[in-house]
Amino acid sequence: MNKNYQEYSRMSLWRNMAVAIGIGVLATVQAFAQTEIKSITSLQQAGVEVVRIELSQPLTELPKGFTVQTPPRIAIDLPGVVNGMGRAMVDINQGNLRSANVAQAGERTRIVLNLRQASGYRAELQDKALLLVLDAAPTAAAKGRDDTVHFSQSLNAEPESIRDIDFRRGQDGAGRVIVNLPSNQVGVDIQQQGKTLVVEFLRSSLPEALRRRMDVSDFGSPVQFISSSQTGDRVRMVVEPKGAWEHSAYQSDNQFVLEVRPQKVDPNKLTAGPGYAGDKLSLNFQNIEVRALLQVIADFTNFNVVTSDTVTGNVTLRLKDVPWDQALDIIMQAKGLGLRKSGNVLWIAPKDELAAKEKLDLESKAQISSLEPLRTQAVQLNYTKAEEVAKGLTGHSVGGANSGGGSSGGSNAATRLLSPRGSVMFETRTNQLFVTDIPSKLEEVMAMIAKIDIPVRQVLIEARIVEANDTFGRSLGVKLGASDLRAQQGGIPGYNVGGSNYVTIGGNYNAVGSQTNQGASSSYSNTQFVNLPANVSADAFGASASAQTFALSLFNATANRFLNLELSALEADGKGKIVSSPRVITADQVKALIEQGEELPYQVATSSGATSIQFKKAVLKLEVTPQITPEGSVILDVDVNKDSRGTLTPQGYAINNKHVKTQVLVENGGTVVIGGIFTQDEAEQEQKVPMLGDIPYVGNLFKSKSRTSQKTELLIFLTPKVVTERATVR
Repeated sequence: MNKNYQEYSRMSLWRNMAVAIGIGVLATVQAFAQTEIKSITSLQQAGVEVVRIELSQPLTELPKGFTVQTPPRIAIDLPGVVNGMGRAMVDINQGNLRSANVAQAGERTRIVLNLRQASGYRAELQDKALLLVLDAAPTAAAKGRDDTVHFSQSLNAEPESIRDIDFRRGQDGAGRVIVNLPSNQVGVDIQQQGKTLVVEFLRSSLPEALRRRMDVSDFGSPVQFISSSQTGDRVRMVVEPKGAWEHSAYQSDNQFVLEVRPQKVDPNKLTAGPGYAGDKLSLNFQNIEVRALLQVIADFTNFNVVTSDTVTGNVTLRLKDVPWDQALDIIMQAKGLGLRKSGNVLWIAPKDELAAKEKLDLESKAQISSLEPLRTQAVQLNYTKAEEVAKGLTGHSVGGANSGGGSSGGSNAATRLLSPRGSVMFETRTNQLFVTDIPSKLEEVMAMIAKIDIPVRQVLIEARIVEANDTFGRSLGVKLGASDLRAQQGGIPGYNVGGSNYVTIGGNYNAVGSQTNQGASSSYSNTQFVNLPANVSADAFGASASAQTFALSLFNATANRFLNLELSALEADGKGKIVSSPRVITADQVKALIEQGEELPYQVATSSGATSIQFKKAVLKLEVTPQITPEGSVILDVDVNKDSRGTLTPQGYAINNKHVKTQVLVENGGTVVIGGIFTQDEAEQEQKVPMLGDIPYVGNLFKSKSRTSQKTELLIFLTPKVVTERATVR
């Protein structure tokens, strides 16, 4: 009994020790356990795609990630997380999602979502799951008018200043453009325009020191130049790469990085001819049946090949390292075959047979469309007039007449978009269209209307017309006369200037004549033998100009001999500036006209011989048609008139005309001088008594001189500004 008890005690001791060791090991495993990825699924919520990543434990913070435009991908880094699914790839094939790849490196796991189209995302935490909400896919109409990728939304209320722009060479020859942002609130838009990348930082400003063009071609990356400028309330950065490249962008806190990498070319995807890009293969067959050879290509490409029974004959073929699609094209050309592709199925038959089959299909569709029931759909238009769209659908020009109902064809049937049975009616009060047609044609019409009925961008055009005048005139003249009134005078007026000589002074020639009693004589007006006063009729003096005069008379004591002298002089100097600032706002590619001025009457002869009054405009007119380019600049077709009232003629006023008509390309917000006219008129005139006027010094009493100078300068400045949805014109 004692022996059995000791054995039982020994077994209990070992059992308790094993339990304790097991509990300790379990606690240690649980202490060092990592968060695992349980599953990756995709679902639709309110029309938005959501990727749900189930984890074994909840995450403490949102993970960081980045997007790639080409190929379109979204990458999420999960530190301290391991792959617990047992596989590295998850096929999704739903909506914009193709698949998800899971790669683990050390204590970090990266999830890469392969997309059909580039898209942004928003991350959310929900219990033990991580939700990635993809941006809604753009509609067909939106794709047609804008391919901008909104990298991040603008959350700042006031513009903030960019701190720095730098460039570095990354791994594998990649170029990295690094922008230090003032905060993580600044929005970023990325757009590929042709062979350049345009990055716009919303609601931000760029210091003068950073407004430059950087040449980074010496770094050995695809990036050659980086141009940074201020455009409105945005900072615009244009990156110019070369060769075959792809790009990606990511942001870490306040640092935005745009990476441009050389595009790697798969040696098995080399293009050996126009349109050939399949995997390369080598074939060497002697007198093999065409059907068997087509089956060999089908096995190589994993396509399903359906061959018509009429495909017969043999072929001898030897190809080395040729793309499979080129090899297939060679075989079909040799045997007169054609190909039709539907999904992953290739149907191969003689060309005549394919043409006959397509003809039957088209005839069948035509019969169906003629018998298919019609449907009516109402469309509410927001930005375009329903009448204009209705005329376009029925094949009428926009300016033509339309009663409002549908037309069944006519002289413009070639441009008709509706089917022969279709009709359209518009309602101007509510701006609606009512389209009646077969369902397939209705889908085409709705797609076209979605592209037409979009808001049009507007442009504000400011013009400054500066007209400066600078005039100068100077004129000197003299009147010299004498009178002998010995039998008529009794007193001695004036001042004694020595001996029996006297002098009198007056404001003009008539004044001294009155003081000396010369004016009482009827012959006084005929006493002037020099009459050359200052000439003030030139334009430089103005209509109200009058010369100032000074006169004196020298006579003897008996007041019967007189010498009268009058000097006249005038100098005028004038400067003026006329500034006109017409401004007008209009839609893209729509002509705008603004004018201000007066209409002047003039007489014209009628057919009956009588005269009638007509009016002609003398106005300041600005006529402009803007066109916004993809780069954001503006092409302007400008016609500017600056007319003014001229001299008065018996038929009416003449009109002084200044006219500029041109086409110019201006950057958004920039100013350009489109025209300048500078005129200078100078004139000198001298009138004198022959011989006497040539005597030195004394000759000035026998001549009149005048000199005029007139300068006119006209400059026209234009400033176009693209009006955005966020900015209003003030």
